[in-house]
Amino acid sequence: MPGRVARFIALEEVIAVHLDQLFAGMEVLEHHTFRVTRNEDVEVEEDDAENLLQALEKELLRRRFGPPVRLEVTNDINPNIRALLIRELGVEESEVYSVPAPLDLRGLSVIAGIDRSDLHYPKHVPHTSRHLNESETSKAANVFAAMRRRDILLHHPYDSFSTSVQAFLEQAASDPKVQAIKQTLYRTSGDSPIVDALIDAAEAGKQVLALVEIKARFDEQANISWARKLEQAGVHVVYGIVGLKTHCKLSLVVRQEVDGLRRYCHIGTGNYHPRTARYYEDLGLLTANEQVGEDLSRLFNQLSGYAPKSTFKRLLVAPRSVRSGLIDRIETEIRNARAGLAARVQIKVNSMVDEAIIDSLYRASQAGVPVDIIVRGICSLRPGVPGLSENITVRSVLGRFLEHSRVFAFANGGDPVVYIGSADMMHRNLDRRVEALVQLTSGDDTSYVMDLLRRYMDPDTASWHLDNAGEWTRHHLSDDGQGLADIQSWLLNSRSRQRSSGLR
Repeated sequence: MPGRVARFIALEEVIAVHLDQLFAGMEVLEHHTFRVTRNEDVEVEEDDAENLLQALEKELLRRRFGPPVRLEVTNDINPNIRALLIRELGVEESEVYSVPAPLDLRGLSVIAGIDRSDLHYPKHVPHTSRHLNESETSKAANVFAAMRRRDILLHHPYDSFSTSVQAFLEQAASDPKVQAIKQTLYRTSGDSPIVDALIDAAEAGKQVLALVEIKARFDEQANISWARKLEQAGVHVVYGIVGLKTHCKLSLVVRQEVDGLRRYCHIGTGNYHPRTARYYEDLGLLTANEQVGEDLSRLFNQLSGYAPKSTFKRLLVAPRSVRSGLIDRIETEIRNARAGLAARVQIKVNSMVDEAIIDSLYRASQAGVPVDIIVRGICSLRPGVPGLSENITVRSVLGRFLEHSRVFAFANGGDPVVYIGSADMMHRNLDRRVEALVQLTSGDDTSYVMDLLRRYMDPDTASWHLDNAGEWTRHHLSDDGQGLADIQSWLLNSRSRQRSSGLR
């Protein structure tokens, strides 16, 4: 009703009011809520496990009884009850967090889903990349023909996932000229059209290889189900290299054409997940480049156990060459700066904690190389420290979409080099996962990414700034109190402008 304010009532509040009915015959003196987080890492001895799927399923059953690693209690909890919980759960005092109620905020997603358009962001409809559908038509684009014309850089969710990556795999599944499809799957949705396309392709008699990472944290059970479904359809399912998670985002399609076999590839920064592609910001490359196709063939052969260690021309692949390759690039920028050539390092990642990478960026800063870091999550690097990192700037953008892409750009003496891919700057990514970065070679694509990074770092773009004390400060207003530009809104609007004017 007008003038009345709705109040959020947590389920635990309702339960608390009726505790006398749950504990009949007892006097309830007080009640408190607490929340326990358990260690949900699963460990499977891959060398000894006769059946990896069965071994992992057993571990998943044990996971809910894992050791507690965090205890959250409300601010008003009785100290004696708090001490009791610490003792009984076996947690350390440092693992206890007193926070305001409610403790589990996941329930707020129900409120976010309420049909109140006035409280939601304006509806966003992703556009089909102009390079996939150059004329305004409802007819689906021929993805293979478009890829033969040029490399296609995709930027989700501004570019549609369903009419690009999904269409690429669906057309491959139904095309009688396609001989083989090779695909990595780290996370995907419960009703995945990607998985359906692979099943359709296998049932049509094509050779289909799916590299399913069944140890993807919190998606283990879902991925086990998909692995079994794919196997039943005749897909050759493999689980990667022993001891390494396969986190790279790769698709390879082999097609018989008039002049012989041609390889079509997709390399991305995000998962093959149609739902998250609508609200995760990611980059992807569709290409028929022969060198990239050769690199992906070698990598898939290595991952499926059919090849020894390989060298790559357009790819950097962890755990062997991502860290060393990026450090080599940073060292080149240092030499260029000392020689008076154009030098700059720009990196956009989710996390920045790897000591070797950070040390190389400190060396670059000391040599006078400007370093721009855009990081969404953890950042162990300290910018602006005199004598160490005064040439390093760190920004973070939080908004409607989850910033998820990984980008590595280098001025390279005036001939910019740009990589995109799946790797964050963390030990687990660089040492214990298979990750892949691909170098962009199209001048248009390189320019687009460089301009994108410039806008992220622009003082007139709303962002969070990290200082030399490790503190984040929000910068969203100009000196005169006006709101700074939101880069995600700008990108949404730019896609509409490009569509109407026929640009990009």
